[in-house]
Amino acid sequence: MNMDRRTRARELTMQALYQLDVQGPDVLESLGSFFAEADADDFTCKLASDWTKGTWENLKQCDELITASTIKWQFTRLSPVDRNILRLAVYQLKFCDDIPPKVVINEAIELAKKFSSDKAPGFVNGVLDAILKKLEI
Repeated sequence: MNMDRRTRARELTMQALYQLDVQGPDVLESLGSFFAEADADDFTCKLASDWTKGTWENLKQCDELITASTIKWQFTRLSPVDRNILRLAVYQLKFCDDIPPKVVINEAIELAKKFSSDKAPGFVNGVLDAILKKLEI
């Protein structure tokens, strides 16, 4: 199966954000080798690297939006996978004007289907819909 390069970049970004989340910011230095080992082309690696750095640099804003939109869930109770899928999607909704919001949300739902629990896709969709409404005001 030939995966879309942007979809592959999102997967790599989510995995890199997960590593940063669990292991701390020192991981930033080794992300280049992580992406290189991922067997992805240069475009995909650059995109994943840009999205990872952009999300990490804007983490506070992304986390605040997620926290404000997860009414019944404490942010700290989110699984690291779900938290980082949401972080990437929020970063793209807020800072990547070249990506249509519908694409961002659909891609986040697909990441949740592939990497998280059965309930995660619906949860991710609900949170991102709420965040999108806040951003459009």
